[in-house]
Order: sequence, then C-alpha cells, then structure tokens
Amino acid sequence: MPLAERSDLIGLPLEVAPRLLGAQLQTVVDGVETRLRITEVEAYHGRGTGDVPDPGSHARMGPTARNATMWGQPGHLYVYLSHGIHSCINVVCGPEGTAGGVLLRAGEVVEGEDAAAARRGVAAPLTRITRRDLARGPGRLGQAMGLRHALHDGIDFVTGAPMNAATALLRWNPTPVEISSGPRVGVAGIAGTMAFPWRFWIAGDPTVSPFRWGRGAAEAALTLPASD
Repeated sequence: MPLAERSDLIGLPLEVAPRLLGAQLQTVVDGVETRLRITEVEAYHGRGTGDVPDPGSHARMGPTARNATMWGQPGHLYVYLSHGIHSCINVVCGPEGTAGGVLLRAGEVVEGEDAAAARRGVAAPLTRITRRDLARGPGRLGQAMGLRHALHDGIDFVTGAPMNAATALLRWNPTPVEISSGPRVGVAGIAGTMAFPWRFWIAGDPTVSPFRWGRGAAEAALTLPASD
C-alpha cells in the first residue's frame, strides 16, 4: 500500500474523503504499533473553502487556536477534544491557508488489536462484537489508535516525524471499494441533513457507525426541497 504524499491531499475534503476509505492509518505510540483500515469518514470545510459554506465545521468562523491545524499544511492530523473527553482524528487536506479536514469516523483494527483493546479498556478475550466496536465511532477510534489531544494535534503523517512519543503514517488502498454516502452523524441543524451528504462509508462494512440525528437536524431536514 503506497504511502500518502503531500500532493495527494491538495484536493478539498469532499474530494479526498472517499479516497480515504480502505486506506490504513498506522500509529506507533510509546513504541506500540497499531494499524487501522478506515471504513467511514466525514468531510468538513472551513470558512471560504469550496463553493458552499459549511455550518458544521469547527473552522466555519475562521482561524482559532483550536482549529489552527486545519488551516495549515495538508498531510497532518487535526486531533481535537469532543465533549471534553474524546480525542477525535481528522486528516487535514486542501491547499495550505484554507481549512479542511476529514473526520475518521470508524475503522477496523487490523494490527495491534490487543493494544487498541487495552487503550479502550476492553477485556479479553475479544469477541466478534468487541472487535467490531474497537474503533466504531470517532471517539473510540482516537482512543484505539493512541493519539490524544493536545499531545498529538498536528502530527505529520507524510514525513512520519515523531511528536510526543508518537508517529503516524497513512497508506492508500489500491483496491476499489463500494462507497455509500449520506448526512453526517450527530451534526446539528441543516449541516446534519442531506443538504450536506458529506459522510462516506464502505457499503456493508460492520464497523460503520449507526446514523443518528444531531440537535435540530431532523426538523431542518423537513424544510429541504423534495428530491425528484
């Protein structure tokens, strides 16, 4: 599987996101390697990125201390804290100076399963269900891979340069996968409806997380024009 290069990530998140399906993210944290096959992602555009303003993005209002990594060079990971406890991982893409990120929503742990389970506090022996759920959802995924906010926010997966006892690499999947798309999970308002079908996943993969409406999104969906 070829390693990602900076030039592979110049496209906007909507273009890069589907290509990440089936790719593998490898981390080495405190000397322990874990590898994840990516099965579900969501694209997010910052202010001024692309043709359509994205009200669901952390960078919708412009640069801040929290979202600074999103505005930087592609090929880094934006690791942010969700609900004060979950470290979530995004692939930064798009030209430097624009804000773009692809949230890694779910995946299958294909190497380092025992380490991922220990980080998640999942007891052995692992079952079919506990294996499926190791990285099913962005909070679980970040925990399983061992990357933490703010220690690893901005880690460079193109060079593989170490950052706070961790490294990351991304390898592209050369084999086509069947892709489905739909609204993003748990995103509030219109940004969590089919007005933004910016979630992509490998069709039929058991590790894909279940859909749920965000606050006010179901109501906002009722206001959308009917599709033909």
